[in-house]
Amino acid sequence: MYAGHLVFSQLMAHLPWKAFHRCVNRYQGDRKVHRFHCSQQYRAMAIAQMNRRSSLRDLVICLRAHLEKLYHLGFSGGISRTTLAKANENRDWRIYADYAQHLIAMARPLYDSSDSDLNLEETVYALDSSTIDLCLSLFSWAPFRKTKAGIKVHALLDLQGNIPSFIEITDARLNDVKVLDLLLPEAGAIYVMDRAYVDYERLHVFHQFGSYFVVRAKSNIRFRRIYSHANNRDEGVIYDQSGVLTGVRSATRYPQQLRRIKYVDRERDKTLIFLTNNTYLPPLTIANLYKNRWQVGLFFRWIKQHLRIQSFYGISENAVKTQIWIGVSVYVLLAIIKKRLNLSVNLYTISQIIDTTLFDKKPLYQLFTDYGYKEQPIEGPKQLNLFDY
Repeated sequence: MYAGHLVFSQLMAHLPWKAFHRCVNRYQGDRKVHRFHCSQQYRAMAIAQMNRRSSLRDLVICLRAHLEKLYHLGFSGGISRTTLAKANENRDWRIYADYAQHLIAMARPLYDSSDSDLNLEETVYALDSSTIDLCLSLFSWAPFRKTKAGIKVHALLDLQGNIPSFIEITDARLNDVKVLDLLLPEAGAIYVMDRAYVDYERLHVFHQFGSYFVVRAKSNIRFRRIYSHANNRDEGVIYDQSGVLTGVRSATRYPQQLRRIKYVDRERDKTLIFLTNNTYLPPLTIANLYKNRWQVGLFFRWIKQHLRIQSFYGISENAVKTQIWIGVSVYVLLAIIKKRLNLSVNLYTISQIIDTTLFDKKPLYQLFTDYGYKEQPIEGPKQLNLFDY
């Protein structure tokens, strides 16, 4: 029988705790705290995420059911709902935001270009946002519409490993295009965006930084063709043109040439027009880049379905952001473990197995290598005859 560490303790061993304490010291998270430190708050909220607890009361009941294991889980004593609620309410959410960014920086080198289906040397990012609806009577600090509140999560996803390289939590009323002001364009990288991010002045900044963008054009675009490149209608490319914007404002805000590509997606029976400042990639590659943009939508769907960021444990802005950032760090932690242990199963399977074995004592790697194992039938014993007939 395995008598080692609990599964949760093995998961926590993959975290860089020195970096965590630097984040805590940066915002004085443990100032005047005698017992329930930020590290214990993080562990408790991580258990809530991995074990899918519906509320703080549900989490406390779960932990009290494993009272004899609390020390091995990293807690110095019992946990009350009031203590955990006050910690989420008062301790700066930026502690966990900075720590999640540190984990993201650790995870990205683990996912190199060999894991991507795009087969490109350039780093490819997909930018999108997702709105989380809230109750206006409880979350009055986040007004959205007349009858409800909401916050918006913006994510820049690295398509080579589906690791978010940038996350921002804003007011739900914030226009998506304003998030471009918060990004520092990476020279040589390709940014894939929907038409909600069409702002020619901001896109020109990306061009000046040496970055490439692929964005879906709006229907009212005013564009003058200068040159037509070769196209392949059999593969869905209607035209591939180089030209300039001719709108009164757009021509001033983006004076350089742009490339316009019209593509017919026969699978979805949809016609798409793309704008890009990339001049060397084939038009089908440009269309494939935009098709892969939907991975950022799958990322939002995954964290909403498998992490606790839709039902919140607190109603203050600090508590909500704390929960979201710890949820993001748990997602990145699972991605790190998947690479470190060289697991072939996907993140969904990993999260499901961890959910059911979080308080067990079993080697972490064995949890996933035994997955799908089919027990072979035992043959009858080959016993010698006692008497010869």
